[in-house]
Amino acid sequence: MDPPPIHTIICLVCWSFWLFPFCASSGSRLLPDKPLSAGSTITSDDGTFALGFFSPSSSGTKHYYVGIWYKNIPKDNVVWVANRAMPIADPSSATLAFTNGSNLALSDTNGQLLWMTNISAAGNSSSEATGGEATLDNNGNFILRSSQGIILWQSFDYPTDTLLPGMNLRITHKTHALQRLVSWRNTQDPSPGNFSYGAHPAEFLRRFSWNGSTPYWRSPAWNNYLLVGRYVESVKSTIHFTLNTIDDEVYISFGLPEPSVSLVLLKMDYSGKMKLRTWNSNMSKWTDLRSEPKQECNKFGYCGPFGYCDNTQPIVTCKCIDGFEPNNKQDWTAHRFSQGCHRMEALRCGQQDGFLNLPSMKVPHESLHVKNISLDECIAECTSNCSCTAYAFANTSTKDINGDETRCLLWNGDLIDTEKLIGQGQNLYIRVHGLSGTVYCLCFSACVGRYTLYFMGTVELQ
Repeated sequence: MDPPPIHTIICLVCWSFWLFPFCASSGSRLLPDKPLSAGSTITSDDGTFALGFFSPSSSGTKHYYVGIWYKNIPKDNVVWVANRAMPIADPSSATLAFTNGSNLALSDTNGQLLWMTNISAAGNSSSEATGGEATLDNNGNFILRSSQGIILWQSFDYPTDTLLPGMNLRITHKTHALQRLVSWRNTQDPSPGNFSYGAHPAEFLRRFSWNGSTPYWRSPAWNNYLLVGRYVESVKSTIHFTLNTIDDEVYISFGLPEPSVSLVLLKMDYSGKMKLRTWNSNMSKWTDLRSEPKQECNKFGYCGPFGYCDNTQPIVTCKCIDGFEPNNKQDWTAHRFSQGCHRMEALRCGQQDGFLNLPSMKVPHESLHVKNISLDECIAECTSNCSCTAYAFANTSTKDINGDETRCLLWNGDLIDTEKLIGQGQNLYIRVHGLSGTVYCLCFSACVGRYTLYFMGTVELQ
């Protein structure tokens, strides 16, 4: 028996790898008369990204997918998957090709449709959607264009578990659905997993991670349309997050100042952690710049009502807000904090109630947002309502996005998911009564008839 040709041997070796082979390449474009099949890839012009067939399974029954990955990173490199819920059993029978309607379709020889773009849902008319090509850009975006060069569809509009620099994640839902990053099921299964990341439907300035439909982690609220992080030595740069409006919807994105050669991404990991990662070429591995929740204490509602996670201590743990004590001291001692805390002395509205300032806080969940009022008006809103347990106030720079120059947040009832932060956060004012000793607060107020008295600095409460 004659030995197989050398190109066959090379391809067989390539097929043993985690990803499908780079045995053949069709450049950076997919054309109507040249479908993509297993064994071929589309590569971005600068060689950073590749698109093709891959299998994440290292053993056992293998399923195959069409995806985009970092071409020169050997592991954990997939950033987008087309057919997450419809894997391919036999890759030799599948092709990615143009349809007669100028969509892209992934199908097998039996005629089963595994995945397809929907250019009509993207708002393109039939006259625009003719001919064209699909290209893989240097930023990892797979773009379907008409013969006139009009963008009909792009992978950046349909994120899977990863946000790349320059991608937009929709965090409002005026005319379109909210977008979420959805984790893989596990390291060898890119089908939609249990965890997802995106904005809360009622408040786009806060992002959540969910475990199914249950909140798993919550970010601090944004005050600005631009957040610039600290200088990161490993990437020799700062990383910025921005809010921007496109066609009456608000999107979040991130990036690095140009020029930057660092590979950075935001990933909803199958473990439930939201990770900001960079590729360390010297060590050939990903380094997590941030990973949330970082501690058990940072998980949503972990410390229970009126408890908070103190991140400023060497051992991060739950504490009760000043003037509160654990509901179950035995559980608290055993580091079971879910029952939270209760007031040591009941409120008596109008009788020396005051507001204790807790600085550098991640403010609690489920607040009432009162827009465009002053600090004094915010204080009065809470003071005049005996059910108001806390307030927070901030000047914002998001007027162009949500019409709000200031943000007054009010809470009625229990305070859930509060944290003491390091180097960020805002002042949270908790309604208290009858604390003895010295209370350090920015503002203490007491109701006297229709008037509010303010005392600045250190206040002695009798």
